[in-house]
Amino acid sequence: MKPENLLHLRTQKCSVGCPTLNHFLNGGIPCNSITELVAESGSGKTQLCLQLALSAQLPLSHGGLSASSLYIHSEFPFPIRRLRQLSLTLRSTYPHLFRSIDPCDSVFVRGVYSADEFVQLIPIIELHILNSKFRLPVRVIVVDSIAALFRSDFENTGSDLRRRSSLFFKISGALKSLAKRYGLAVMVTNQVVDMIGGACQGITGMRIGNLSELYSSGRQICPALGLAWANCINSRLFLSRDQAVNGIGEVYQRRRLSVVFAPHLPASSCEIVIKGEGVFGVEMQQA
Repeated sequence: MKPENLLHLRTQKCSVGCPTLNHFLNGGIPCNSITELVAESGSGKTQLCLQLALSAQLPLSHGGLSASSLYIHSEFPFPIRRLRQLSLTLRSTYPHLFRSIDPCDSVFVRGVYSADEFVQLIPIIELHILNSKFRLPVRVIVVDSIAALFRSDFENTGSDLRRRSSLFFKISGALKSLAKRYGLAVMVTNQVVDMIGGACQGITGMRIGNLSELYSSGRQICPALGLAWANCINSRLFLSRDQAVNGIGEVYQRRRLSVVFAPHLPASSCEIVIKGEGVFGVEMQQA
């Protein structure tokens, strides 16, 4: 996937379910490429992915892809109650589109436990995409999370590190190939690890992306899986959370979505809030 392809005006985007966030992302999550969402546990990355999977069903005129989604999860259990809650929000927001349709029916869920199992699943994913029996074609794939697939099967030995890198490229190569052939928007989530020295940089000291330092919950962190995986994705978004004080002295949890690197987006960030109805961007007030 070449950067200039993402810059092309005809590249489709999929709404993430919030006009403010869609504007921040220049239309949403791009098709034909892999977008990674990095965040520590509990920051809201799964909720944003669920919202994306549901929003894919919206027609093009509403920012969607008129499509269904495949949600591959490696974190258990799958948050079915939250999916249903967000589905109700979608139905109430667009009653004319979902009068007799349950949006949950167009989100196909599959659990996987390891990277090797995921590789074996790839031909089945393609058959699922090609299946013409569904009401809507599959145009969105979510992998939540990619880091969990590599959590326990690898040791810090040369052979295991080489096998892990090989699986990185097999998985990302297959996802990019599917994205390009079928015009898919692919979103993967990644976890974080604490920053120790230069552990988050390459051997040359080169930083990865526009944000040389990533902070969440008051500590410096970096995306899991290292430089090898960073070279497997097209775009990286970072979701952070910290305590802040509002104008009347109340302490609240502040979350920000930032662009680490993307060929079609500038370095920027947007504050978000998570409510029962979903994930929403906060518009900055003009002075």
